Amino acid sequence: MAEAGPAGGGGRHGAVVVFGSVNVDATSYVADFPRPGETVHSRDFRVALGGKGANQAVAAHLAGAGVELVARLGDDANAEVARAAFARFGLPTDAVGVVPGEPTGIAQITVAESGENTIIVTAGANASFDADAVRSEAARLDGAALVLTQGELPVRSIEAIAAASDAAGVRFVLNLAPPVAVSRSALAVADPLVVNVHEARTLGLGEGLADDASAETWRDAAASVVGALARSIVVTLGDRGAVAADATGSWSVAAPRVAAVDTTGAGDAATGVLAAMLAEGRALPDAVRAAVAAGALAVQGRGTVDSYARRDDVLALADRTEAV
Repeated sequence: MAEAGPAGGGGRHGAVVVFGSVNVDATSYVADFPRPGETVHSRDFRVALGGKGANQAVAAHLAGAGVELVARLGDDANAEVARAAFARFGLPTDAVGVVPGEPTGIAQITVAESGENTIIVTAGANASFDADAVRSEAARLDGAALVLTQGELPVRSIEAIAAASDAAGVRFVLNLAPPVAVSRSALAVADPLVVNVHEARTLGLGEGLADDASAETWRDAAASVVGALARSIVVTLGDRGAVAADATGSWSVAAPRVAAVDTTGAGDAATGVLAAMLAEGRALPDAVRAAVAAGALAVQGRGTVDSYARRDDVLALADRTEAV
C-alpha cells in the first residue's frame, strides 16, 4: 500500500498543477460481471478516494512532484472521505473548494475476478467547475512546470485550462478520459495528449486499427498526427505498454509481465507519473517508461491510490524497460 509522501531519492521537482475531478469510489468485487437483469453477490466492498484528477495528483505527488490540486468537493459526508485521503498522502488541499448544496462526485465500480472493471460516474460538485472557476484559479499557473487535466471536467473548463496554460507558456497535458468533444484548438496545445486506443479513435487517431494491432502500428499512427492533432501524443495499450511521439521521434514501451489484480486507476497512475517526470525535465520516452512501470505496479494491488507505488519503486522498474 502506498503511504503518505513520496519516496526518497529525488525530493520535489517542478510543480504540477492538476485541474481535476475528485470522486469517492464505491467498489464491489465480483467473480463475473452481471448480465442485464441479473443479480450477483459481491465478494468484497471498499470505499476510497477516486476521480481522475485526485488519482493523478496523488500519483504525481508520490513520484516526487510538487503538486497543487485544483478541484471541488460537495458539502456531504463523502467530502470527508476525500479530505482524509488527501491528509494521509500529504497532498496539499489549499485549492480544493466546496460547492454548497452539491454532492461530492462518486464512482460506482465493479471489479471482476479477471481484474477488469466497469465504472459509472456521477459528477456532483465536479460539474460546477466551470470556465469562470478556471479563470479565478489562473494565478496558480505562475511558476508551474506543467498543467494537467482530464475529461471528467466540463468541456468548457478543459478548453479554458488549455487556453490559460498556453497563454502562460506552461506545458499542458491532457488526458482525454473519458473522451469528450474538446475543441481542436485545445487539443492542439496538448503536450502530450494522453489517450487509450478507444479514446484515440474518437479523435480519428488509429481509425481502422484493431485493439490488438501491433505497438509499432500504433506508434506510427501517433507519429502521423503530431503537430496536427497535438504537440505530442501518448497512446496507452493496456497490458502491452504504451507508444509516444513528438516532433523529435516516436517510441514504443512494452509493459512488464505482471499478474493483474485490479486495473482500476492504473491509467491514472501512469498519467500522473508521466506528468511528474515531464515536469522535472525528462524527455518524453523516459517519462513514458516511468508511466508504464507505474501502471504495471498499480494493477498488482486493489483499488486506486492505495495501489500506487512510490518513486523509487517506479524508477527501479522503469530502468528495466526500454523505449524503442
